[in-house]
Amino acid sequence: MKYHIYLIATLVLTLTSFAAAQNQNSPAVDQALKATGKPIDFLFNYLNMAGTTKASEFRPLTQRERTHIYLKTMANPLGYIKAGFSAGIDQWKDKPQEWEQGASGYGKRFANIVGQYSIQRTVTFGLSSAFHEDNRYFNSGKTGLLPRTEYALVSGVLARHDDGSRHVSISQVGGVAAGAFLSRYWQPPSQRSAGDGAVSFGITMASNMGFSVLKEFLPDLGRIISKKHKTP
Repeated sequence: MKYHIYLIATLVLTLTSFAAAQNQNSPAVDQALKATGKPIDFLFNYLNMAGTTKASEFRPLTQRERTHIYLKTMANPLGYIKAGFSAGIDQWKDKPQEWEQGASGYGKRFANIVGQYSIQRTVTFGLSSAFHEDNRYFNSGKTGLLPRTEYALVSGVLARHDDGSRHVSISQVGGVAAGAFLSRYWQPPSQRSAGDGAVSFGITMASNMGFSVLKEFLPDLGRIISKKHKTP
């Protein structure tokens, strides 16, 4: 799990240094932004962020916008890069042992991760459409470490409704549960129990909360990095 976090954190720090530099007007920065605009967009989409929009600026999604975000997420190359990295870690750890080494075993591990992710995203999309939930992360707009961290942690399990109120996200919890438990059907015996599904569900929900903290402070990290690399 920690290797997965290192990979995503590296991507985040690299790309947000360019995102935060948007207020700089040097030709070098402008050229860099043109080259990295799409990767930054992929990053926000992969992390399910509403860009740098604050909670106070929330407006409900139309169904067309919701569908566009879902389709974009399913085609986002960062999701497949992360799946490839995770499959490599599982291969190195020989997890699960029933899946052989070599290209065949790696393919099974990669397909398992992509399959679970696809189920999660698809079920979340369907339920969020039905219940009018918006699971995107909006920056709190708060000040102070503790208020912002508290907001971020609870945001990992909450969604906004069309009126802007926040409630436990039926779509996110349902999507994560579907991915965790339905994927047991193609898992080998050592990973097929309900307990294994529950562990997968718990890890994913906990990581969602943890990454919400990262999303909250992402603009700050970007500003710090951009200042260090600011052109004189």
